[in-house]
Amino acid sequence: MIENIFDTHSHYDDKAFDEDRYELINALPEQGVVGIINCGTDIKSSSDSLKLSEQFDFVYAACGIHPHECDKHELNTTLDDLKKLLIIKKCVAVGEIGLDYHYDFSPREKQIEFFEAQIRLAKEMDLPVIVHNRQAHEDTLKILKKYQPKGVLHCFSGSVEMAKEVIKIGLYIGIGGSVTFKNAKKPVAVAKYVPDDKLLVETDCPYMAPVPLRGKRCTSDMIMHTAQVIAQIRDTQTQEVLNSTHKNALTLFNISSY
Repeated sequence: MIENIFDTHSHYDDKAFDEDRYELINALPEQGVVGIINCGTDIKSSSDSLKLSEQFDFVYAACGIHPHECDKHELNTTLDDLKKLLIIKKCVAVGEIGLDYHYDFSPREKQIEFFEAQIRLAKEMDLPVIVHNRQAHEDTLKILKKYQPKGVLHCFSGSVEMAKEVIKIGLYIGIGGSVTFKNAKKPVAVAKYVPDDKLLVETDCPYMAPVPLRGKRCTSDMIMHTAQVIAQIRDTQTQEVLNSTHKNALTLFNISSY
C-alpha cells in the first residue's frame, strides 16, 4: 500500500467539496495521506482553512491573499486581519500569495504590493511562504531574490534555469498533476533536475487532477499518480518519492509530529 502522501497545496474549502467535504477528508488516511496543507486565498478562505485544520489532525492551514483577490482588499487592514490568523498554531505558512499576469484580475502594481508585504510579514512571523506564479517569472524571481524568504513555489511552471535560481535562494519546488500531462516538457525537465531535498508534491485540488484522472475533481490521494510519473522521470520508486517529499514537507512547514 502507498503511504506518506503529503499534499502541500489543496483547497478543500472550495465549493467543489461542499457535498462531501468531511467524509472525503476523513477517508484520506486510508489512501495513504498523512498530511495536507489547505491554502487560503483571502481572509475568509484562510479562516475556513484553519477551521478544517482544527477538525482533522493531519490538516494544516496556510493563510494569505491570492493575487486574484488583492484588488478586493485594503492592504493595512488586511495585514492586520491576516496576522491574527498567522499566530494560530496550525497555521504553518503564509499563502497562497504571489503574482498572476495571466488573468490580471488585480492590477500588477497592487499584486506586487501585496506580495512584498506578505513576504515581509512571513519573515516577521518566521513562517514559510507558498508562492503562486503564473506568467510572472521575472517579477516573481526578482522579489524572491530581494527578500530571500523560506518557502515553496507551488505548481512550478518555470524553466530549469529558473528552478536553479529559486533553489539557490533556498526555496522548494512544488510539482503537481501537470507533470503527467501530455507535452509537459518544462515540468518533466524540472522534476528530473530538482534535488531530493527540495522537492514537494501537491494537488491544487479540486483542480489539476493528474493523468489518468484528468478532468475529474482532484483529491489528495491522486498524488500517487503524480509521484509515479516523477519516480519514472527520476529513475526511482514511487514510494521513495513520497517518503522524501513527506520528509521535506515536515521540514519546510516545521511540523514535528501529527
